[in-house]
Amino acid sequence: MLCLIIMQIRFFLLQNRQGKTRLSKWYVPPPPDLEKPRLESEIHRLVVARDAKHTNFIEFRSYKLIYRRYAGLFFIVGVDLHTNELLCLETIHLFVELLDQQFSNVCELDIVFNFNKVYSMLDEYILGGEVQETSKREMLDRIRELEKLE
Repeated sequence: MLCLIIMQIRFFLLQNRQGKTRLSKWYVPPPPDLEKPRLESEIHRLVVARDAKHTNFIEFRSYKLIYRRYAGLFFIVGVDLHTNELLCLETIHLFVELLDQQFSNVCELDIVFNFNKVYSMLDEYILGGEVQETSKREMLDRIRELEKLE
């Protein structure tokens, strides 16, 4: 029996502790009454205020926010309310592993100065809000091929 799990990602955010959004990819537009910067600011306030004792899942408006903190960066995924949280955490972790391999222990400055490459990496991984590839080797090979074209 084949079990197909489809996860619809609404947005992927990367924010520092001060609230600066370093990466923002929206796969589904936010509600018309909300502006992206305002929504990102609200999300940051919620995530930063969380104690380490709490889970990394927050129900927020019509989204479920799943986040992980790596050093001074918060990786935040907004998904539908019925989406599997652990699958989202693994999605975040795989992206961090990709960044670490590409930049040799990634830091915020790597993302700031190489934002085009980071967006390309995210597009190789997630397209249209759905995970396209789960093999790190495949994704890194494709990214290196793209670098050769530049």
